Amino acid sequence: MSFPTLNIGDLCAKMPIIQGGMGVGISLSRLASAVAKEGGIGVIAGAMIGMKEPDIAQNPIEANKRALSAELRKARAATDGIIGVNIMVALTTFTELARTAIEEKADIIFSGAGLPMDLPKILHDACEEKKEQFRTKLVPIVSSARAATIIARKWLQKYGYLPDAFVVEGPKAGGHLGFAPENLTDPNFSLEGLIPEVVEAVKPLEDKKGGAIPVIAAGGVYSGEDIAQFMDLGASGVQMGTRFVATYECDADERFKEAYVQAKAEDVTIIRSPVGMPGRALLNSFIEAAREGAKKPFKCVFHCVKTCEQEKTPYCIAAALINAMKGNLERGFAFCGANVARVDAIRSVHDLMQSLQQEYEKRIALKA
Repeated sequence: MSFPTLNIGDLCAKMPIIQGGMGVGISLSRLASAVAKEGGIGVIAGAMIGMKEPDIAQNPIEANKRALSAELRKARAATDGIIGVNIMVALTTFTELARTAIEEKADIIFSGAGLPMDLPKILHDACEEKKEQFRTKLVPIVSSARAATIIARKWLQKYGYLPDAFVVEGPKAGGHLGFAPENLTDPNFSLEGLIPEVVEAVKPLEDKKGGAIPVIAAGGVYSGEDIAQFMDLGASGVQMGTRFVATYECDADERFKEAYVQAKAEDVTIIRSPVGMPGRALLNSFIEAAREGAKKPFKCVFHCVKTCEQEKTPYCIAAALINAMKGNLERGFAFCGANVARVDAIRSVHDLMQSLQQEYEKRIALKA
């Protein structure tokens, strides 16, 4: 049995796989369009997307908007598949980037790292001001049924709008995590437990919407067997990040990708990010130096995240991630998912998607 489709409103992905948005240059138009060509949903990450623009420090809003527009247009030129954008609520440019994504006709906005309470207003205002009916789907990223319910209630009360889907991100995800550090290994917060809870919470919302609100599993999803497992729990699809880093089409430097291939289980660590959240990353000399107090507070140039307290933090998260994306890992570090040690080679997006489908089919056949 081949993959079922993933339907988000009138969008239909042939493969129920969303490539996770990986910020600061890891998932841009090249990776996103490659995934979309294969029938999945490709996602461009908005975080510091304007890092290569000459005026990024002097004019970050316009630089990031310009870069997002350019990446969306490049992706559109490369494929007619589904292209989304990941925009963190915590970004200082959140509203401007969301508005840009809508006006550039991105198919979907995925939004986490905070609750995107006013996202429908941004869509509504764009439609009103441009006198055009933009059809961008709005998909919050949540870590609990409670968060999903709070967002849906607020959207419905204030804007008469319900989410088009939810991504449920568990504690095995890469990058910044929506959990307290002590909950990351607590079985009560496992993705396997979260998915049925959110699916149950969404059922009454679907009645109000008059249509399906898909729940998408994210965080630690690695294989086709995993995809089948989460679909058995009620998910309509999955979001995967780590697997797509180790592809030829990933927008990161080859040295970044090789760090994934060479990673061992003991290399994975939890950091306290300057933005105030825990994050999962590959341990290296940069992280060790920060923990030992060798890094000192800095003068902020980018002002990229609202929650960053530059006077207290030992390094610039944006600069560290930019360096890593460029392959300069001695001056930064790589975020990663919990299963990064299972990555053993760099392959094409096509081969990865095909192998996931074969693993899924094998799992389904064994159950039959």
